[in-house]
Amino acid sequence: MSKNAPDSGKIKKPLENINRLTPQQFDIHIASDGSWFHEGGLIGRPALVRLFASVLHRHDDGTFWLVTPAERGQITVEDAPFIGVALTVTGEGVDRELRLTTNIGDTVLIDRDHALRMQTGDDHEGRPYVRIRDQLDAKLSRPVFYELAALAEPDENGRLGVWSAGCFFPLMD
Repeated sequence: MSKNAPDSGKIKKPLENINRLTPQQFDIHIASDGSWFHEGGLIGRPALVRLFASVLHRHDDGTFWLVTPAERGQITVEDAPFIGVALTVTGEGVDRELRLTTNIGDTVLIDRDHALRMQTGDDHEGRPYVRIRDQLDAKLSRPVFYELAALAEPDENGRLGVWSAGCFFPLMD
């Protein structure tokens, strides 16, 4: 082995030390409509929002963090970090597949791993959410929810909902 070759036993993977980084509070805020703000100003560049979204994590305690190999900082999120803005429908009934596209360009098949659920808000009204990745959700925009409502059909118990990927998702909580 060359004298200049690094000792592979001493090389650390970049993410091994992430929990050793001093946590920070970033002045980044995601509004309930999916808009991202830094120091009160709108982040208007979609590519920058997608970059931040790619390093967004939610801890088990419900806090949101931007985590890179060099730093980690907590941010605030009013509701869900993403918005479901488009729905693609193929098939019918139990064979239907629903694909949701978010405001940052992610597309997921609504299925067991990306479940549609209704959650009651402070105003006691149900709001639809889909798990996008890890513990990160997208709240469905009103037009997308109306599309789902138009597809609603009763299950064997009479609950109204939609089928996707062989799963039935009730539209009432």
